[in-house]
Amino acid sequence: MHRRTILSALPFVAVGRAAAQGNWPDRPIRIIVPFPPGGPVDGGARVVAQVLTEGLGQTVVIENRSGAGGSIGTEAAARAAPDGYTLHFGSTGSLAVNQSLIPNLPYDTRRDLSAISVVSAVPMLMVARSGLPVRDVREAIALARARPNTLTYATAGVGGAPHLVGELMRQRANVQLTTVAYRGAAPAMTALIAQEVDFTFLDPAVLMPHVRDGRMKALAVTGPQRLAALPDYPTLIEAGLTGVEVENWYALLAPAGTPTPIIARIHTVLSTALARPETLRNYVDQGQRVLNLPPAESTAFIRAEVDKWAEVVRSAGMRAE
Repeated sequence: MHRRTILSALPFVAVGRAAAQGNWPDRPIRIIVPFPPGGPVDGGARVVAQVLTEGLGQTVVIENRSGAGGSIGTEAAARAAPDGYTLHFGSTGSLAVNQSLIPNLPYDTRRDLSAISVVSAVPMLMVARSGLPVRDVREAIALARARPNTLTYATAGVGGAPHLVGELMRQRANVQLTTVAYRGAAPAMTALIAQEVDFTFLDPAVLMPHVRDGRMKALAVTGPQRLAALPDYPTLIEAGLTGVEVENWYALLAPAGTPTPIIARIHTVLSTALARPETLRNYVDQGQRVLNLPPAESTAFIRAEVDKWAEVVRSAGMRAE
């Protein structure tokens, strides 16, 4: 009797799930951001939250859960119910680098999260302190070779994009640089302005005001092409340094097991918004490239990034603090 009762209930369970998906969303949605308010990941998530609020007809709120290089918030999203009411907005470091950087990570990005879209990407801007006697990347490399282990570069934390591009530059250019890790982009910029360190690699949007007022020198961008917002600055490839292409990308995901129709609907809403000229202009003005990869391509992209940065982490002997 018990077995017959369970079997007879199964069709109603299936109908109930279908109905729930059909009514989705019927309450507010949260996006977990694994970094504090005010940073580039949080800023990107808030743009996406506004777009989804307008397109889905339900309030989408941001929940900042920072700590441990983004792993605390990412784990919270990975462990959330896969019902479409919890989403996650992460970046290169939290979604790809942490997989090999942090021992015994309690989640696997590839297994525990479903990609909705790799939304955009932004290269780093390589800058030098104003008093450093270099005018371009070639002179910076020459100076580093002439003074091994004396030139320093600031990072915004172990395993972040600034740290990774510095490690790649060290490997590809065969130079010896000293890493100085700070807790965030703001203190790294402050140290460079104060002439305490020689270089840093950070988001162009936060560095350009300081470049314009002469407090630091821009040398190159780390992406595969020049930025539309910064057409006068060459790529590292143009500057003669190959193999150092780094962009900090931002992605929207959901807990693994979130129904495919929900993921597809979110991506459709996002795609519609990103096709608007005013939305595209906002990203370009921030130095970003809109990618908006669909779910399958986003999944493949993130898997490839996990593998790519695992090799860099191993070669550099990097470990989380």
